[in-house]
Amino acid sequence: MAMKNGTKFIHAGMEPDPSTGAIMTPIYQTSTFVQEAPGVNKGYEYARSQNPTRTALETAYAVIENGKYGLAFSSGVAATDAVITMLNPGDEVIAASDMYGGTYRLFDKVFKRFGIKFHYVDMQDAENIKPFLNAQTKLIWTETPTNPLLNIVDIAAVAAIAKAHGVLLCVDNTFASPYLQNPLDLGADIVMHSATKYLSGHSDVVQGCLVMNDKNLYDQLYFIQKSCGAVPGPQDCFLILRGIKTLHVRMQRHCENGEKIAHFLRNHPKVDKVYWCGFEDHPGYAVASKQMRGFGGMMSFTLKGDDIEEAKRVLSSTHVFSLAESLGGVESLLSHPATMTHAAIPREERMKNGLKDSLIRLSVGIEDVDDLIEDLNKAIG
Repeated sequence: MAMKNGTKFIHAGMEPDPSTGAIMTPIYQTSTFVQEAPGVNKGYEYARSQNPTRTALETAYAVIENGKYGLAFSSGVAATDAVITMLNPGDEVIAASDMYGGTYRLFDKVFKRFGIKFHYVDMQDAENIKPFLNAQTKLIWTETPTNPLLNIVDIAAVAAIAKAHGVLLCVDNTFASPYLQNPLDLGADIVMHSATKYLSGHSDVVQGCLVMNDKNLYDQLYFIQKSCGAVPGPQDCFLILRGIKTLHVRMQRHCENGEKIAHFLRNHPKVDKVYWCGFEDHPGYAVASKQMRGFGGMMSFTLKGDDIEEAKRVLSSTHVFSLAESLGGVESLLSHPATMTHAAIPREERMKNGLKDSLIRLSVGIEDVDDLIEDLNKAIG
């Protein structure tokens, strides 16, 4: 049966427990599994390799991203690490110039030392990728909407370039979530999520995932997951399974609140620029409208005068919005990318990409939007 998203998110990976009929997947809090004889078991041997709670979640990850295979990791960065671990010294990666600072740190401070070369490219125009392609290119890494400037990348256009050159494409889909966008349907080879964010939705667990359709790719990544061991525990898997069940209703409210707050900010006399991909004059609006089912609750803005001290005052003056890293929870958060999520990126690189020191990023939650607007209005002054 082909299910619509709301039904799919509630039932993904869920089967009644065969021993009791429990409707929720049990938390299999065990490190190992008894075998009848050497090599004779019920499909589970050791919890780093497999765990029934994790199996249910990995099935759910695949279902919600319209993929065949899912893999759960202890964080989004661990999932990213697994993808890059498939490469060899001398291989090259083309990566988006505007992306999560933790991804940049992993690429630049860790994997570059092992002889993997990274090119950082503005992917708002897919054609910008082509000059960097060569025989050593093995992977294109992008995210859309991007963190924190909400730039839009045309996934289908990038996928066509990747396919034509025999290069893998991995898309970080964290900002959009599977509710708004499914990169595999647009030609991507791998989808990555920081499941900590919208998939969990409650700021109570750290986890990451990868989803793909290709069995060979799955086998490689499962081998890395098992061998390197960055796996989540069963309690964390249970929490994400629970979070996914309400993804559609949460995302509906994130989108509704996000739209109202984006327009409020744009009309505020002290606000300079608002970065939100739902504005019709946003340079990526046409592509976002084509590949997304809504525009989400993530946005950034700068204040007139570009004064970092004034930005810090605003960041410390809210009462409903909380100043914290992360995003995608039911509660609204605001952050300062230059000193928090993107501090690992050198200032000159941040400025070149348009990430000003005074930029404030919002993760708009699902509270009453009037309270959120009043909170921001008082803080901005």
